Amino acid sequence: MTEEQRQWAIRRIEAKRGFWIHLVVYITVNALLVGIWATASDDFFWPIWPILGWGIGLVSHAIAVMVGPPQISEQRINRELERRS
Repeated sequence: MTEEQRQWAIRRIEAKRGFWIHLVVYITVNALLVGIWATASDDFFWPIWPILGWGIGLVSHAIAVMVGPPQISEQRINRELERRS
């Protein structure tokens, strides 16, 4: 395995980790928005707009990194390298 291949695999794993962080933030923020909506007793469910808009970005992010719970390890790096070849 060359250093270039190793760096490529590490970047892929970091991208997957970034997606999971993005997902947790998306869920947390949107749950907060729904909570605000619920306590305000507004008839129109306005949180749908940030949920849908941000959701499009989240789905795009997921597609870009091919979702999987990444943990940087030699085994994971080798698996990413095998997928590349």
